Amino acid sequence: MKITVLHGQNHKGSTYNITRLFLDKLAGENTEIVEYYMPGDTPPACIGCCNCFVKGENQCPHAEVVQPVVRAIQEADLVILASPCYVLGMTGQLKTFLDHMGYRWLPHRPHPQMFCKIGLAVSTAAGAGAKKVTKDLRRHFFNWGIPRSYGYAKNVGATNWEMVPAKKKARIEQEVSRLAVKILKKQGKVKPGLKTKVIFKLMGLMQKSSDWNPTDREHWEINGWLNGKNPW
Repeated sequence: MKITVLHGQNHKGSTYNITRLFLDKLAGENTEIVEYYMPGDTPPACIGCCNCFVKGENQCPHAEVVQPVVRAIQEADLVILASPCYVLGMTGQLKTFLDHMGYRWLPHRPHPQMFCKIGLAVSTAAGAGAKKVTKDLRRHFFNWGIPRSYGYAKNVGATNWEMVPAKKKARIEQEVSRLAVKILKKQGKVKPGLKTKVIFKLMGLMQKSSDWNPTDREHWEINGWLNGKNPW
């Protein structure tokens, strides 16, 4: 199994340590793990030029930074998006990268490989907000075409991992172990659900009836999606 992790922070706090717990539980003898840390691996902010949509992703002024990460996501079996909660949302660093993935959303040019993956969103907060973060991150998974995703959100009641009580850490490890087992059982067995299939078909109808973006339409034509072929 290949796992690609996008850490929405550079410091090794609660979100980082819980993500490491997941990796420890999920990793096997042949597991390959690729990790990116924000902001070190974050591209500059999207400038709204729309080149990725209209001219192709390689025409993005930040393609040199963005595309290696995109390829790692596409090649992974499991994609993990991990972000602590900052002011009831994901970190700005992670959002900056995700903005560059807009062209890969279902209405535009979803990659065929995305429809067989699993996503995992991880977030922690000292107080409220972690569940909102995982919900937002799972929305990105869905719009990339990933058919099955899980969220792990935790109010740790502390501003750093060292301050989290030992009993709470033990409960977290138990919860992580149970969720890791679920993920491993689903590995290689996930298929898009009805919602994904319906939206994909609607996007196909939109591509058939619209010529505003030839780059998007060509992507759908090359994959055979306008002639009834499916990516799953």
